[in-house]
Amino acid sequence: MQDTAVITANRLTKHFGDFVAVDSISFDVRKGEIFGFLGANGAGKTTAMRMLCGLSLPSSGDATVAGFDVYRQTELIKRNIGYMSQKFSLYEDLTVRENIEFYGGIYRLSDAAIRSKSASLLEQLQMTTEANRLVRSLPLGWKQKLAFSIAVVHDPAIVFLDEPTGGVDPIMRKEFWGMIYAAAERGITVFVTTHYMDEAEYCNRVSIMVDGRIEALDSPAALMQQHAASSMDEVFLHLARKATRKE
Repeated sequence: MQDTAVITANRLTKHFGDFVAVDSISFDVRKGEIFGFLGANGAGKTTAMRMLCGLSLPSSGDATVAGFDVYRQTELIKRNIGYMSQKFSLYEDLTVRENIEFYGGIYRLSDAAIRSKSASLLEQLQMTTEANRLVRSLPLGWKQKLAFSIAVVHDPAIVFLDEPTGGVDPIMRKEFWGMIYAAAERGITVFVTTHYMDEAEYCNRVSIMVDGRIEALDSPAALMQQHAASSMDEVFLHLARKATRKE
């Protein structure tokens, strides 16, 4: 992890009419950092992530992602990030190889790079014999590992992971986090949301949103110490109880 900031947000705000979904949040994320972005449903984390991914314009405030401005350079942001959600990250009617090739094209890799990346990715995932299998027929854990690998196939500066291990068994979750650590070691910044508080403890730093604001931001160890808690689950419950707005 380096001190260089690859995400910066300064009083970033999003209104929907009179409703303030994201309320003047400020933070930065460093190169190679695993940054946990937590909050109960309705806290504003998905809206904040959409702004950082260039999918929704802020109402006010400033932010840069991979050095690009969230108002003026949204297409450049999209080219320089990876994104994976719990659902809809893969095309189920395409084969494993076709998904890799399709996203390689979306990320503007050359034909030669796509062939090379496809071969190495299939080997790394031990899915060479599954290359022509429809994604819909894969077990969930395999799908999630494939989706993550595709999200970083173009070596982005940042990968955004939105609830990436939902519904995955504990053994596969552990393997998945091994892939996250490997990506971070290569210098890819990982921005991850999760409902599993044990996973929050794997992050370098964690922010917790409540009612559209960042209520806490620090390392898991520091947050547990500050709140006299034995786990991140206790920290989260303590802060989430302060919420006043409904989901």
